[in-house]
Amino acid sequence: MDRLNGRVRTGRSSSATVDKAALAAGTIRLASGISFLVDPVRANRWWGDKEEPVTTTRLLLRSMGYRDALIGGLLVHAALRGRDTRRWFLASGGADASDLLGGLAVHDQMTRSQQLVGLGGAVVGIGVGLWGATRRRSR
Repeated sequence: MDRLNGRVRTGRSSSATVDKAALAAGTIRLASGISFLVDPVRANRWWGDKEEPVTTTRLLLRSMGYRDALIGGLLVHAALRGRDTRRWFLASGGADASDLLGGLAVHDQMTRSQQLVGLGGAVVGIGVGLWGATRRRSR
């Protein structure tokens, strides 16, 4: 609330446009993060793991959920406000890069499904993150 004139500030100028690509990418990451928070076991199965995770794995799945929900939510927020989304695309790609590096360390212990879905998804996410981070800023 702007105390001088009593108007509510939206944080978005009237000429700002919604970044639809950032909105889509952010919504997907936000939804993925929420799914890992709400039901980490089911979300883990969706990403290719058929085994029941142990307690420490559940902790890491939830941590990943918080991370993805935060990055996705902030990407959506920036997209809707007409702000520069490139840094959030970079954060999104960086999160996927850390997942890929961690996954490569245990690649030989993963099932084919986990390799394709988990590592393949990380590669796609890195590509989307780099694409979004290197786009020209729309005005």
